[in-house]
Amino acid sequence: MRSPDAESIHAVAHWLIDGAPGATRPEQIVSEMCERLSAAGVPLERVAVFVRTLHPNIIGVTFIWRPNQPIQIERAPRTIIDDPEYLRSPLRPAFDFGQGVRRRLADPACPRDFPILEEFDAEGITDYLVTPLRFLSGENHVTTWTTKAAGGFREADIAAIEQVVPPLSRLAEIYTLGRTAVNLLDVYVGHGAGDRILKGNIRRGDTTTLEAAIWMSDLRGFTPLSEILAPGELIGLLNATFGAQLPAIEKHGGDVLKFMGDSVLAIFPASSGTAAACGSALAAAEEAYDACAALETIDTPTRIGLGLHVGKVAYGNIGGETRLDFTCIGPAVNLTSRLQGLAAAEGWPMAMSEAFAAAVPRSSRPLGRFQLKGLSQPVPVFAPI
Repeated sequence: MRSPDAESIHAVAHWLIDGAPGATRPEQIVSEMCERLSAAGVPLERVAVFVRTLHPNIIGVTFIWRPNQPIQIERAPRTIIDDPEYLRSPLRPAFDFGQGVRRRLADPACPRDFPILEEFDAEGITDYLVTPLRFLSGENHVTTWTTKAAGGFREADIAAIEQVVPPLSRLAEIYTLGRTAVNLLDVYVGHGAGDRILKGNIRRGDTTTLEAAIWMSDLRGFTPLSEILAPGELIGLLNATFGAQLPAIEKHGGDVLKFMGDSVLAIFPASSGTAAACGSALAAAEEAYDACAALETIDTPTRIGLGLHVGKVAYGNIGGETRLDFTCIGPAVNLTSRLQGLAAAEGWPMAMSEAFAAAVPRSSRPLGRFQLKGLSQPVPVFAPI
């Protein structure tokens, strides 16, 4: 087996330093780096790059490369840090303390001090190397390298790997920072708003007029519940009801803009027409209502009420010079709020505007005309069939 070509390894490192031209996604960078190292003579069997991310549910992403196979992408839940398998993993010293690990399994005297090494033995792995990816921020991320070469990695192979790890760390940090920004914006302002912010829509007053179906929901009986539940229990209840609504909204193309106390404000952009937006909002509403009802107990009601309307909204940045909110405002939003309040007062599951009902005529029935606060004339109100 030939030794790694020093000039080719140097070229791989410089390719990474230059930003991996030609590779536009992290998985492409990992794949091409491994292919180039293999072509240069490093006997790689499996390479995994573990990068942490700032996300409420996902602790990190793993890119796994194997020869002649599509690269595999896995997302690890945050709960993994308490998993006994992780606590006994060779990755933990690298993540927690920035310590590298090497187990040359071809050597009979090599300690089998991590459970996963028995699996590697069974697969014919002869050497296992863990190298930390040290970010400038002080965080440690991880790469792992395995081989089936007789005798394991040679010193020249280890030197080649160590040469590409630092530029890989810098490149991984750049991509991670960008991904973190996207994750945080998606979590805190919603995907649509986050995308607009990243594209530069960050000036105060920078708004767009948008046609959308508008959703406003609240938790029924929240005020009396807030007087009898402990703060932790109340927050748990809110999280449960919000958690039941959010998947339905996102599944049907909606974008949650704001959680306000026990209320949710969301929009369904009418990019494919008013009827499609209203149909999506109604389908999401029905699923969310059922999901919340399924959580209900005798002591803690989790029923929600909804106001649904469709119209033009001003969508964008509103606020002071140093603190902005990406939201939507306008008469259509105000009417949606009034409909939600009417539904709460009357004990209805949903209250729909005339415009919304006209977009889904087979799914609505009239309830009558009602005087709503702030409006000079009574308005027709509808409910789903």
